Amino acid sequence: MGIGLELHSGRPRRKKGAQDTVLRSSYEYGEGLASALGGLDPHNSGVLGRVDPYRDTVINEQEAELAGRQIVALIERCPTEYQRSALLDLAAMLEACATTPGSHLWFIGD
Repeated sequence: MGIGLELHSGRPRRKKGAQDTVLRSSYEYGEGLASALGGLDPHNSGVLGRVDPYRDTVINEQEAELAGRQIVALIERCPTEYQRSALLDLAAMLEACATTPGSHLWFIGD
């Protein structure tokens, strides 16, 4: 189980041609990201709590900005270096999304 990340210039499409809008992607820390986010309460953990490691989740630039504020606390509580690396990678993707008008970050679940 893992979560891939793709930053898109617009809302990503799940059909053929979805790669046309990819600005940046990350698949290296999929398992670490899934384990770091998997334990979050979907009702009390803000934007990142909605990420489901088994399904796709798409957030826009405004949501990415909010999630970027959350991630600092998650990084501080990481039990493993691998999860920390995964969250640092996510933090970079969230920052890129938050500063790119019209962009969306796609969390690709298994």
